Amino acid sequence: MSQRRRLAIRGIIFLALMVLLFFFSRYIPQPLSALAPVGEELDDFEGIYSNSDKFSKFLQSLGPYSPAVFVLFQILQVVAAPIPGELTGVAGGYVYGETLGFMLSTLGLTIGSWIAFELASILGRPFVERFVRQEVLHKFDFLTTDTGAMICFLLFLIPGFPKDYLCYLLGLSRMKLSTFLIVTIVGRIPGTYLLSMQGAKFRSEEYYEFVIIAVASALLLLLAYLYRDKIYRWIKHRHEN
Repeated sequence: MSQRRRLAIRGIIFLALMVLLFFFSRYIPQPLSALAPVGEELDDFEGIYSNSDKFSKFLQSLGPYSPAVFVLFQILQVVAAPIPGELTGVAGGYVYGETLGFMLSTLGLTIGSWIAFELASILGRPFVERFVRQEVLHKFDFLTTDTGAMICFLLFLIPGFPKDYLCYLLGLSRMKLSTFLIVTIVGRIPGTYLLSMQGAKFRSEEYYEFVIIAVASALLLLLAYLYRDKIYRWIKHRHEN
């Protein structure tokens, strides 16, 4: 199948998913309150994806299409990474509650991961080099060879690891799409749920629980950062064996 035809098919599938998403969005429980007209937030679009409060207000202003737009933002933060994942994850829990925020985040992250994987698989390494920093690509280039599902699962599980880049790298490997989707969905669950929980606790003014979760998340990130070299060597060793 030609490259152009494969891209066209994936594009049609994506557009069909978006149509269904916006159609069913009106039947999804809506944001907890509407704080601002759409126009007010669109005037400062750059601030939307750099400020959690503005992003939350923007979502709450969209009415029945708010969940669909939120999922689109989650897709974008994987594919193009213009938006911090922590911001969208916390905002999702704040606006939609713990459970629904987690489900919508997971849906968006899964679709975004699928798109990144497919783009890398179809367009190849030259395309990936435009999105993945050279130092990351060089360091984790071994992942583009035959990579075990367990190693990839651990990478998605590690706090602070560039998971969006990982989607592109695995798209260059021989990993099956079905295996990749299982790995990315399950591997992202703990981090996604923690972010949604933080937002929900803050919204319900359970500040004590919010601080505990935030501190625990920060400690996990700190440990991952401090032991990043050891983790990298262990993963590479496991891959080579």
